[in-house]
Amino acid sequence: MAYRTENPATGVVEQEFTSATDADVASAVERADAAFTSWRNTPAEQRAAAVAAVADAFQERGDELARVISTEMGKPFKQAQGEVALSSAIYRWYADNGPALLKEETLDVGDDAKSVVVTEPVGVLMGVMPWNFPQYQVARFAAPNLVLGNTVLLKHASICARTGELIEEIMHAAGIPEDAYINLFASTDQITDIVADPRVRGVSLTGSEGAGKAVALTAAENLKKSVLELGGSDPLIVLDDVDVAKTAKTVAITRMRNAGQACNSPKRILVPSGMFDEFVQTVVQTVEGMTVGDPLAEDTKIGPLSSTEGRDDAVAQVERAVAQGATLHTGGKALDKDGAWMAPAVLTGVTSEMDAYKEEIFGPVAVVYSYDSVDEAVEIANDSPFGLSGSVWGQDTAKAEEVARRLQVGMTYVNEHGTTMPGLPFGGVRRSGYGRELGRWGFDEFSNTKLVRVAG
Repeated sequence: MAYRTENPATGVVEQEFTSATDADVASAVERADAAFTSWRNTPAEQRAAAVAAVADAFQERGDELARVISTEMGKPFKQAQGEVALSSAIYRWYADNGPALLKEETLDVGDDAKSVVVTEPVGVLMGVMPWNFPQYQVARFAAPNLVLGNTVLLKHASICARTGELIEEIMHAAGIPEDAYINLFASTDQITDIVADPRVRGVSLTGSEGAGKAVALTAAENLKKSVLELGGSDPLIVLDDVDVAKTAKTVAITRMRNAGQACNSPKRILVPSGMFDEFVQTVVQTVEGMTVGDPLAEDTKIGPLSSTEGRDDAVAQVERAVAQGATLHTGGKALDKDGAWMAPAVLTGVTSEMDAYKEEIFGPVAVVYSYDSVDEAVEIANDSPFGLSGSVWGQDTAKAEEVARRLQVGMTYVNEHGTTMPGLPFGGVRRSGYGRELGRWGFDEFSNTKLVRVAG
């Protein structure tokens, strides 16, 4: 596995990094395990203060961090700035709220004994992070666990190595001990060995289904906890009382954010048949009006995909859908220039017999379906192997909420899609993974809820 920065806007390799040796990995596990005792015994308020300093650094170095995101994986700079700000907010939330949430709880069970529940850390954790939100995803995993008192080994995506180094640098400068947070340029085989090591007590992975299955299997074989956030093919249901033009424009922009490379992007857009033609026309016009260009340019709305491999996969999915009978309204082709460029696409006419109906298209492709009844829309929405999030859009919010509650997903929204805030739980069901991050739920996955009971 080669760790390098290959700028997806130019195709130029800008920096290469040295992969970890087996000795490096062995040393990292030993160091993180040794550091656990002192870090867990550090007062929670002191751990939280260090995480607060991480939040400060993300604010102070925001443009630098955002530029790295844009250079490594092609996210438009303004969107990258938003990711940095959200990361900072997550570190801040756990710093501000963590110590109180971790206080012991006295239970009243109707007898004279003293019954107390204590929330304790479990030990060394392995985090395997993706490239599409390279700083936010780390914050989601690392912030609660560092405040809790766990120590962290972090393996970043191979194309986001500079981000991995920067985050480690910020952590240590903020007061997180060097051995309590260790960045590792590890291989797949080395990750398997780390997860199997008895000193490592849990693993969190955000990534592909294949990677998730492999990590979950190793964790299960070694009787330890895993948290997985995998793919998604989120449904977005439009009800018949919306402002068609306004909603279609908003939905198109939402789908194209980060060049469509988000697990919880609205990949299946369901629209009443009576407004279908107008809706699709507006989506096509909106997409065609979005500037595709240099991610560092101020007016860019859609940058390159993260890699030529990812671009080629998305283009192939569009081509296969068309070959199977879908209608391509715009885009869908690789652009003839260096880098990982693709013309954003709009597809209709996808049916259950086509590959695109079940698979996740991880790129700038909006797939719009028509429906004749709300029951049909819900049936289509739930007819997916995934279950990350979904949304319903309508002026009658009570009706929209009723429909939203019928979606078989981990997160559901009305008149917004994929909203992420530090205090809201994040996670999916079915092949989108299991476990929850963010909010108070971020403490639950890798902690020991210990009962202490004293009688007489």
